[in-house]
Amino acid sequence: MKKIIAPVLALLAMTATQAEEGPPPESSKHANMMGSQYFKQQDGESLFKGVCAACHMPDAKGGAGAGYYPALANNEKLSVSAYPVMMVTNGNKAMPSFKGTMTDGQIAAVVSYVRTHFGNNYADPVPLDEVKQVREAGK
Repeated sequence: MKKIIAPVLALLAMTATQAEEGPPPESSKHANMMGSQYFKQQDGESLFKGVCAACHMPDAKGGAGAGYYPALANNEKLSVSAYPVMMVTNGNKAMPSFKGTMTDGQIAAVVSYVRTHFGNNYADPVPLDEVKQVREAGK
């Protein structure tokens, strides 16, 4: 298991940095394995490619191995934006929480990107207020 986790941690560390705008809200309360660092990518496509694709695969069809990573492609669970926002913000099972490593804008961007790509046609953008509400509810 350690042989699999180390490369994933290295990949995440390479894509994380201290950004000029400051850490996401409550990052010190929700520090994770990367401490107070967070991802430098701002747009949904870059965030997906740099963060999500490592587990969900570049084509978003999911994967299995050391764990199970569900397909995001053609996924009806993405029809209501609150569900993927909650998953990215709070995590669940093998899915880590990104509330300490992504800003509200980054979470909205990556969720909006996934909801409009990979065979998903949920065109309504994720509002920042929705991400903020999910973040607040998780405190």
